[in-house]
Order: sequence, then C-alpha cells, then structure tokens
Amino acid sequence: MRSEREMYDLILGYAERDPNVRGVILNGSRADPARRLDAFRDYDIVYLVTDVAPYKEGDISSAFGEMLVMQRTDESELYQEHYPRMACYLMQFADGSRMDLTIARVEDYHGYCFDDRLSMVLLDKDGFLPTLPAPADVSYGVGRPSPRLFQECRNEFWWTAPYVSKGLWRGQLLYAQHILEECTRPMLRLMLAWQLGGEEGFPVYPGKAGDRLEERLPPEVWRRYLSTYAPCEKDALFRALLAACELFTQASERAGKALGYGWEDHWDTAVPQFMTETQRDLAALPLSPSWDGELRRQMEAHGRKERAT
Repeated sequence: MRSEREMYDLILGYAERDPNVRGVILNGSRADPARRLDAFRDYDIVYLVTDVAPYKEGDISSAFGEMLVMQRTDESELYQEHYPRMACYLMQFADGSRMDLTIARVEDYHGYCFDDRLSMVLLDKDGFLPTLPAPADVSYGVGRPSPRLFQECRNEFWWTAPYVSKGLWRGQLLYAQHILEECTRPMLRLMLAWQLGGEEGFPVYPGKAGDRLEERLPPEVWRRYLSTYAPCEKDALFRALLAACELFTQASERAGKALGYGWEDHWDTAVPQFMTETQRDLAALPLSPSWDGELRRQMEAHGRKERAT
C-alpha cells in the first residue's frame, strides 16, 4: 500500500500539472487532527476546476494507480443520479488505497469548504479560497434534542418495534431483521447518545454505525447493546428485540432525567407486553380457515364467476 506522502504527492502532482485545476480541498477524517488514522482511511479530495466537462466525458482514474474497482456517482442509472455540475470518482486501488475524488466548478467552492468542518485547503493556485477555521468534528456530532425531538424518537422506536415482532410471527425473518436494523436500532443509538450528552455534555460523536459509543458507554451497557444484534433466526431475533426494548427504556429514563424531559406515554411497558403476548398467543392459534381466508376465497370465487360470464 502506498504511503500517505506518496498519495498526497500523487494528488497534488496531478493538480499542479493540470491547468484546469485551480484548487484542492481535503475533506473528512484525514483532515481531523484528533482522529487516529490508518492506511485504509479514504482520501476525500475535491478538485476545483474551470471546466468540469473533460472529467465527465473522459476518465482520469488511470492517473492515480491500478484500479481494483471504481464508481462514478455523478451519473448513475441504478440510483437515477445526474449531477451536471460535477464529476465524482470513487476509486478503490489494487494496493488498498482509496480515494473519493469530487471534481467541481471553481465557483461552487463554498459548500466544499464549509459544509464539512473537517476541511483543509491543500492547494490554491489563484488565492481565491477563504481561510478556513481549524478542522473540527462538529459536523458529525449529536446535539441536545428539543423536547419534541426527544419524544418523536421514543415514538419512532415503539412504533417500529412491533413490525419486527410481526415479521417474526409471520416467519419473515429478513423483513424483521431489516426493520430492526434500519428503523428501530437508529432510535436506540440516538437515545444512547442523548443519554451520554445529557450526563456528560454535548456534542456526542457516535461514529459510523455507533462504533464510537464503545469509548464512552460503561462496559456493561456496551455489552447489552451488542446483545441487541442477532443472527437471522426467530428466537434469537426476538430476544434481541426485547433486549433493545429494555435498553431503550433505561436510556430514555436516564436521558430524560439528565435533560429535564418527561413523558406521559406508557409504551415502555405496553409495547413489549403486547409483542410477547402476541408471539405466544398467535403461535397457538389453530390452523383453521380464518375470516380473512374465507373472504379471500369468496373474492376468488366471485372473480371466476365474473370471468365465466
């Protein structure tokens, strides 16, 4: 794998040789002085150019090394993306290095400088770029919630949890796993971050997928959080769901106390009880024709009669 110095020499060397490139900005974790870097950290680079067209119509990826796989996310039929004012090369090199290269118009510099506080100017040929504040991770922090946002998080957690239970009862394990991971879990992570912020101070930096919560949560709480992950198997998933419910309840109580927020709902007790009872009671129902099944048969019979006439 190429060294950091080799990568920056390559990135800036190309920019220096290309008269169309007038400025270079570094975004993301490599601009964070407090972040422990490793060889697999992406190089998030922005080239500011006078004309984007050559980079959209051509392919400059070969200038940066042997490619393992590349994506062009400025033009995608799969995701229906079309960004005429920029080109974007996501490049995974064969040696393990990775660079996400955005090529944008000079006049669009403002967003690339200020939307992410982890930003540094690496090259400014014309002195047109502003002096940026010192890089800071504030763009990725979780701040203090309003009382309404706090309650909406609770509502979303308890609204989506029964969908997981329903999927398990139906035998739709992939559906249940999907809802748990994509809908219910983000609310649990957010509440844990608010608990930490209320007790220790905001902002809180959970990290991608919440991996940085391990640094601040008590070891026992972190172990309980890990227990909310499970293989795609019915009993294991239901145990993980109930563990998530218990942890969310306790995090809500601690966060609410620290933030001075209360609530009048009873979801913390009613929803887990509902899910547990329905899992047990519905599983015991006899496999006799239901009203729903009878109605479906009547509708099918009616359809056959209509076609016959």
